[in-house]
Amino acid sequence: MHWELLRSIPENVELLTLGERLDITDERSVQSAIASLQPDVIINAAAYTAVDKAESEPQQAMAVNADAVESLARASIATGARLLHVSTDFVFGQGDGSPFTEDAPVAPVSVYGKTKLAGEQVLQRLMPDTSLCLRTAWVYSSHGNNFVKTMLRVMNERGEVGVIADQVGSPTWANSLARALWHAALNKSSGTLHWTGAGVASWYDFAVAIQEEARSLGLIDRAVVVNPLTTEQYPTPAARPHYSVLELTRTWKALDQHAEHWRCDLRTMLKELK
Repeated sequence: MHWELLRSIPENVELLTLGERLDITDERSVQSAIASLQPDVIINAAAYTAVDKAESEPQQAMAVNADAVESLARASIATGARLLHVSTDFVFGQGDGSPFTEDAPVAPVSVYGKTKLAGEQVLQRLMPDTSLCLRTAWVYSSHGNNFVKTMLRVMNERGEVGVIADQVGSPTWANSLARALWHAALNKSSGTLHWTGAGVASWYDFAVAIQEEARSLGLIDRAVVVNPLTTEQYPTPAARPHYSVLELTRTWKALDQHAEHWRCDLRTMLKELK
């Protein structure tokens, strides 16, 4: 995510990235780094995101997704910095087919979701007026490992692929999320907001669109059969919500910025891979 933040940085903003140089689970290191840098705004895009692995490593997930957030919050308070924190649709439960608003009841169904919710609760308790929790979902980029790049690799290797068709959400280009974070930083937004690509899709729909767009750009040279699967046909250690679409209108108004439809963003991102 820091790569997308770097290339979308607004004019007259100085960005200092710590990345792998800082172990955010080390509270003393966090306090020392923040005290030394004296930032106006801290953007925390770090997370333990191995959803299935978190089921067997709950302490590690909690250390990154919640305990480290508390360290960052306390360091922010000590220096007067604002803290922007990226969270997830996984804090919600299975849903009823309506997009989740920012104040909808939370009921995570996985260890990952529970640890991310714990991180959110830290901010609500310690920095209710000087922090922003920006929830997102289904993030992909031309940089790093993600669903889109996995599908491109698999589709180029095989003539057939199976993808879950009964889990629905909103694909999100990381560059779009980065730009939303910069808007939030400059606008001094606080509280909880949502940011994803506009529109909805199942993972199956997403995979079909990836193939169609990639073939038009020459990234895939043949048609691949995409088979829809049910969650029961593809069991995983961690439960996934069947419907996790996030309501966006409050964020669009707060940031004075609208998200592009996810398929438009997908097309733009794939062009970067040509």
